[in-house]
Amino acid sequence: MRAILSVVLAGFLPVAGAAADGSMPELIRPGYDAVLEDFRWTHRPVVVFADSPEDPRYHEQMERLMDGIETLRERDVVVLTDTDPAAKSALRKKLRPRGFMLVLVGKDGEVKLRKPHPWTARELSRTIDKSPERLREVEERRGG
Repeated sequence: MRAILSVVLAGFLPVAGAAADGSMPELIRPGYDAVLEDFRWTHRPVVVFADSPEDPRYHEQMERLMDGIETLRERDVVVLTDTDPAAKSALRKKLRPRGFMLVLVGKDGEVKLRKPHPWTARELSRTIDKSPERLREVEERRGG
């Protein structure tokens, strides 16, 4: 199973490394040392928790996110993963997951969504697109 995870994560590297110039954090990265405050007003963190990297829901979630990677990039999403409860990361202390959990955090740093099962990038983008922050962003990009 770890070999499969390695192959899947290796597929993420070209996408994640696309922002190596420092203009944007990697789109998908481990969240063990991440601090949500670092993303305030610049990105929307989507945090994916699992009790093990072998959790089938974790694999399904990552596949679903990869299927809509461009949709997420357009919405300034950064995906943080945490599959080690023993590490007691700052994300785990703040968001307090139980088993598998998907958490969407807005650019304002507030939790917008918690789900105990995998979601598609399309479902996430619909939730994001309904937020006042996103509506303002779209209006500003249109020049209004």
